[in-house]
Amino acid sequence: MHTEQLKPAAAGRHVVVVGTQWGDEGKGKVVDWLTEHAQGVVRFQGGHNAGHTLVIRGHKTALQLVPSGIMREAVRCYIGNGVVVDPAHLLAEIARLEAAGLEVRSRLFVSESCPLILPFHVALDLAREGQRESRGSGKIGTTGKGIGPAYEDKVARRALRAQDLKHPARFEARLRELLELHNHALAWLGAQPLEPGPILDDALRAAEQIRPLLADVGYRLHQAHLAGERLLFEGAQGTLLDIDHGTYPYVTSSNCVAGNAAAGSGVGPQLLQHVLGITKAYTTRVGSGPFPTELPIDAPGTIGHHLSTVGQERGVVTGRARRCGWLDVAALKRSAIINGLSGLCITKLDVLDGLAEVQACVGYRLQGRTLDVLPLDADEIAACEPVYETFPGWSERTAGLTDWDRLPANARAYLERVQALIGVPIDLVSTGPDREHTIVRRHPFDR
Repeated sequence: MHTEQLKPAAAGRHVVVVGTQWGDEGKGKVVDWLTEHAQGVVRFQGGHNAGHTLVIRGHKTALQLVPSGIMREAVRCYIGNGVVVDPAHLLAEIARLEAAGLEVRSRLFVSESCPLILPFHVALDLAREGQRESRGSGKIGTTGKGIGPAYEDKVARRALRAQDLKHPARFEARLRELLELHNHALAWLGAQPLEPGPILDDALRAAEQIRPLLADVGYRLHQAHLAGERLLFEGAQGTLLDIDHGTYPYVTSSNCVAGNAAAGSGVGPQLLQHVLGITKAYTTRVGSGPFPTELPIDAPGTIGHHLSTVGQERGVVTGRARRCGWLDVAALKRSAIINGLSGLCITKLDVLDGLAEVQACVGYRLQGRTLDVLPLDADEIAACEPVYETFPGWSERTAGLTDWDRLPANARAYLERVQALIGVPIDLVSTGPDREHTIVRRHPFDR
């Protein structure tokens, strides 16, 4: 009889990396840095609406669907069942990485259970946003990549999944049925219906290349755990964009929180041993939705303009200018509760260099009440008046520093106060975009 040791002494330690704000916190750089100590990196939600930028020895690489661990030669990369996959985009991203000299296909594993994004999902996404704008009801601010409609098909139990690419006849029958349904919706929205032929031809051509990548990702991760490997679970977007816990309806279509690392990859929650929350030293947001600490960014000489320009705040995927504001500690407290954060990584501290003073929102005034944590209702959040603490700034440069004790005294005081207010220790501080621009106070992979 075959038996398997359930709790081997060599079982690996695993870390979940999540964004604690509205995305764009710098997760890609941190994941890339952590993968020096990991054997596997797992994406567990979202799709190619994510944008993770890595800077390695001055060379910039932007990833959207492929896990950030792909930049390390020995690291295996997994796309879990919680991710929606656009076959054409996946192959294009692989081709770009291969053109840069990376070996990708032997190290990339795609869950057979991933729902597929197809051209009619993109058409629906764009048509709906256009209708919202024309009616004056306010755009959600989606990336227009078809992410939301693909998740809708998943929840409605009609999605085409990666495993369907292994069965061309079945795939064609289901695609024609699904396209008919969505063409009715496109016609109602005043958009042009799509023909099945080109979609089917493109999908079947893509299937030839994607089929060798398909895997039982949950079981592979289980085996890696038993073998003592270290796994890194890479979240996309941010906690405040979570479909359940974010500023609904101005949110993404998936669960971005740490708990979904288990459901979105096919492993048990006991494997999620350290949850690292990535947090900018200030706050940004792309798209619509409430933002209590937002500052004007257009006028030169203002704080908002400084954050926007020095921080180079433009979306990796959309190119849109990010809205900028002071750090919102009260919102971070909500993220700490939702994710069960073990530690924080503060990124872009160097963007605050040279400011005369720095502020952080520690709570809100709302309808005669004082709150110390972000409310749940988007309309209430929009009505919140932030309550700030003010800190003296620093003129010294923090860019590129790798030693906590070499930080300016005022910068350390600011970070220590943020740490105390949230109640979560700071594990790492990022002082620049490159791998090496990192201060380590406690390594997440250390037991």
